[in-house]
Amino acid sequence: MTDFETRSSERVFDGVVASVRIDRVEMPGGGVASREVVEHDRAAAVVALDDAGQVVLIEQYRHPLGHRLWELPAGLMDIDGEDAFATAKRELAEETGLTATDWEVLVDVAVSPGFTTEAVRVFLARGLADVGRQGEIAHEEADLRVVRVPLAEAVDAVLAGRIVNASAVAGLLAADLLVRTGGTGRPADDPWTAGPAVVSPDAPDLTPDPHW
Repeated sequence: MTDFETRSSERVFDGVVASVRIDRVEMPGGGVASREVVEHDRAAAVVALDDAGQVVLIEQYRHPLGHRLWELPAGLMDIDGEDAFATAKRELAEETGLTATDWEVLVDVAVSPGFTTEAVRVFLARGLADVGRQGEIAHEEADLRVVRVPLAEAVDAVLAGRIVNASAVAGLLAADLLVRTGGTGRPADDPWTAGPAVVSPDAPDLTPDPHW
């Protein structure tokens, strides 16, 4: 198998949220191809589920799509030294004014691995308490709308194409499965060092890639 070795890398843009580099990568069968990579901070998102089985959703304007989307409370891991669990707790309080006593990891999502490093860890939070919105409220967050809907209704919205945010789709479906089966997620402080499964057509290998 080809190692897809990077022969060279050039940073062509540095922005506030994302940067872009162009890598020259060795391809199978010989030759080198250019690959554009959008570098983006990781993020954490939260399926906050109350005692009545309702999930907390936010409606937020997303300029690249030009629409308001229904999403999970979420935010970037852009504070030095802050892990995904700390980010999830901070963002839940900032965007919804809620805290939670019980936390689990639901899923890790590579948002669009064909061109970006962006990835999201989605948590399940239960034992909710209202403490009022915390921290600074800026930009689009000032216009957030927060609602609670039955988890089943949110899943129906996913399947009907009304909820399309990637982490929301993955998190809501995973939460629904866990709740219906009585399963459990990973510990909330599970280190986020492993990557996605790599499957060989000859011999399936589900060992995570530690370099992701």
